[in-house]
Amino acid sequence: MMRRRLLLLTAVVAASVSSQTSAQKPAADSEHRLVLVVRGTSGTEEYGKQFDEWSNRWLQAARQGGAEAVRIGPNEAATESEESLTDHQKLQRVLGTFGSKHGGNEAAELWIVLIGHGTFDGRTARFNLEGPDVSADELSRWLEPLRCGTTVVNCASSSGPFLKTLARNGRVVITSTKSGAEQNFSRFGDYLSQAIGDAAFDLDKDGQTSLFEAFLSASRQTEQFYETEGRLATEHALLDDTGDGQGTRADFFRGIRLVKQTTDGAEADGRTAHQFHLVRSDLEQSLPPEVRARRDEIEQQVLALRDRRKQFANDDAYYAELEPLLIRLAEAYELVAVQKVKPASN
Repeated sequence: MMRRRLLLLTAVVAASVSSQTSAQKPAADSEHRLVLVVRGTSGTEEYGKQFDEWSNRWLQAARQGGAEAVRIGPNEAATESEESLTDHQKLQRVLGTFGSKHGGNEAAELWIVLIGHGTFDGRTARFNLEGPDVSADELSRWLEPLRCGTTVVNCASSSGPFLKTLARNGRVVITSTKSGAEQNFSRFGDYLSQAIGDAAFDLDKDGQTSLFEAFLSASRQTEQFYETEGRLATEHALLDDTGDGQGTRADFFRGIRLVKQTTDGAEADGRTAHQFHLVRSDLEQSLPPEVRARRDEIEQQVLALRDRRKQFANDDAYYAELEPLLIRLAEAYELVAVQKVKPASN
């Protein structure tokens, strides 16, 4: 009986979601979303062309998703006040300006995408800019004051140490490599830039590709490249969004479901990253920020409960805890479903 009630309730949630797909989009969004693409030094002309292509894909996806898009790097037009600044200084300035205006707004989002080469000398990991490089420690200090949703994607070689340095609870960090020792050119950034704005990589079929789904797809395509070429893989991407700095590889998942456990029993990554969407579906765009935040919180609780399912004495006990969460989820969507579109005044 309890299970039938849950199936019915799940159908109600689905109906509430479906009713939103044609909802009128809000005229104004109280969120501010900035996608900051940092295109590093080329190294060679061939690499430079690739980095430009990857950067342009991110910028296009950002604009498609209605976010502010800013690029820092070679051949980028500079204002008169920026002509004397290095890319290192420009990066610090953009982050400082964003922080002063939006850093305290929890509904805001900051995406930082590093595309280029990286180095690691055994102690310090750096992303190679035109001029002075930026280290993981520097970037960590610049981001420390922010309280908004933040994701940092480092598509460079030797990027692994950035993950542990930048990891914070609720922050998403992705690196192309698992350590600083993986120093060869990284291809992961190519595949990630293709997936992030393309709904074809939507694994759970909700009409949008999350950062988590893009990470999984890009990781698998990278692995397939090395298998097809008969080469030993020299890069293994990691994702961290629990703040423990350990990171998780894509082979821990089948689809979006976790199928492996860490040896130390650490919490699985991916849940927060799965709630970051650069190009949002019509439904997602229709949700006010406060409703989206409530929905995200409830979804996290549902996933945490699912992980504890084996601890329950029986299914009825499990469903008894799940039902109130699904009710709250349906109520969150219903807040939007009952909104009436007022006729325009003559």
